[in-house]
Amino acid sequence: MKLFCRKYGSGPPLIILHGLYGSSDNWATIAKKIGDQFTVYLPDLRNHGFSPHNDKHDYASLRDDIYELTEELNLEKIFLAGHSMGGKVAASFALKWPERLHGLLIADISPFADAEKFRSEAVNHMEILNSMLAIDLAQTTSRENVEAHLSEMIKMVKVRGVIMKNLKRNDNNSFSWKLNAPALLLNLANIMSPVAIASDGVAPITGFPVLVLKGERSGYIGKEDISDILKFFPAAEIIVIPNAGHWLHVDNPAAVEEGIRLLADGS
Repeated sequence: MKLFCRKYGSGPPLIILHGLYGSSDNWATIAKKIGDQFTVYLPDLRNHGFSPHNDKHDYASLRDDIYELTEELNLEKIFLAGHSMGGKVAASFALKWPERLHGLLIADISPFADAEKFRSEAVNHMEILNSMLAIDLAQTTSRENVEAHLSEMIKMVKVRGVIMKNLKRNDNNSFSWKLNAPALLLNLANIMSPVAIASDGVAPITGFPVLVLKGERSGYIGKEDISDILKFFPAAEIIVIPNAGHWLHVDNPAAVEEGIRLLADGS
């Protein structure tokens, strides 16, 4: 699948993958800041942003999309970073093609945690997607009307803000969603599932720096999750981002920027 992709800066290539409901522009501010050290590529993952929609949405497909992107851009080796869902995609890529990486950064997600850990989050995502689909955008006349409807189900202002960034006004002055909400709802179980491991297992991966950023106020990575991560990436370094929840790149962008720069220092 040919993904929409933004490009910033110069230097060794770094691909940053956004999370669920996100898009490439979520990371544009940080990409511009680290553009003195990396050539930063920000793709929209499938069913998000300006990239194509598809009924299939699982980590194998998302991972293969990124491989296709590296081939399209003639990138033999890359630094790869991903937040939340994007972090799982990055981990999946690393497990299959470790020889293609200079370094890996996983931001506030455990790629190997069982879906049961995220049961409450799955319920929240189901409510969010159903709320989006319940809005009759054909009858909507303003962004304020959409946000008013969402506020009935989505109480967190930050989450509503992420969702509202997906609302676009069409040429005929109507509204539509950039992301493919029906496909995401259909594939929610895949999204909440851990990264698949090959049936014959995976040998521990070393040879390049692996950084795991954990939001200080986030519960997405627990002690047991760190043990799981170290099974596959035994040299991984865990960095706690202070004063940050799950959206750590929004809560403390300076610390996240510093963490990303450490990738190059350790390679």
